[in-house]
Amino acid sequence: MSVPDSDMLISLSEALATPVSTLLGENVTEPEADDLKAISAKLEVINLQLAQRKAAGKKMLHWLLIALCAGIAAIFAFLLALESPYLGWDYSDPETAVLGVALHAFEWLFVRVAPLILVAAFLGLFLTRKD
Repeated sequence: MSVPDSDMLISLSEALATPVSTLLGENVTEPEADDLKAISAKLEVINLQLAQRKAAGKKMLHWLLIALCAGIAAIFAFLLALESPYLGWDYSDPETAVLGVALHAFEWLFVRVAPLILVAAFLGLFLTRKD
């Protein structure tokens, strides 16, 4: 039995637009259109699930930023309502002194850091809004 020239087979397959395996007489089953449709349907479902997950994450982040803004506003309102009561305390008792210093440190730090966090949260709200 003779073996055909591989270059000749490739040239014939290109000219006839048929696979080389068909020219050699082999029965090769090509992927059916149904298989491709099933794969494309699965890929479409996966793509939809990923898009829904991304949208849910964006919505969750948006609501967390709203809660952060509300929390910062509530703490500011609470600190304003208290009017720094520790300023009038008698600091001769060590426990009172420690508590007064802790409250003052929290208030001092919060008043300086919270506006930056609030601006960042508003920027995040702007970026995660619905278009």
